[in-house]
Amino acid sequence: MKWFKHFLDIIYPRTCEACGEALLGGENLICTNCMIDLPRTNSHIQRLDKVSNRFWGKIPVTDTITFMKFSKKGKVQKLLHELKYRNKPEVGKYLGKIYGVDLKAVGFEKKVDLIIGVPLHPTKFIQRGYNQADCIAEGLSEALNIPYETNAVKRLTHTATQTKKSRIERFQNVDNIFEVIDAEKIKNKRIAIVDDVLTTGSTIESLGITLLNAEAKEIAVITIAAAL
Repeated sequence: MKWFKHFLDIIYPRTCEACGEALLGGENLICTNCMIDLPRTNSHIQRLDKVSNRFWGKIPVTDTITFMKFSKKGKVQKLLHELKYRNKPEVGKYLGKIYGVDLKAVGFEKKVDLIIGVPLHPTKFIQRGYNQADCIAEGLSEALNIPYETNAVKRLTHTATQTKKSRIERFQNVDNIFEVIDAEKIKNKRIAIVDDVLTTGSTIESLGITLLNAEAKEIAVITIAAAL
């Protein structure tokens, strides 16, 4: 079947989701050059204060780690745009799996019992057809061999953008927007909250409070990218 795959690559060339160049036979979604060039933070190996301190004094978080640095018009933004707006959930799963391999190399799977992607509001879910955070969570779950859950928490309201809001306005904008619908899946669990990009952190903070109020044991935060 390899010859058939190569034939399809000639007729319908697969391209890198980060740069648009043609993929070689053994490459998947991201070409080797872009994979090497991805702006990794290595925050899972060495503490990065700009990430680790994001929730300091707000909610107790055991770890706040991010795969890559986000920059406008960069390759990371291109990948996340493909994931969120171009109907390519496979990009999220792939990025989650790549990062999961890195995390497993440092034993991160020993610190978490359950992975939960930040829920989308049902209206947004219907529009997009999937939750990009769940796609990332699925990839992480596969690499780390940790279960991920999509039905334990729901989002009650669709929030406005956080851009140009003050710290107080940002939190008010996401206050009480989540609800635990299956407390038994949350109670006494060490939970990793997963999202695509860490910006203000207010939405993740709100979800973390909801989970802790439902007796989650610990909260960690994992994102694919962060604005640093």
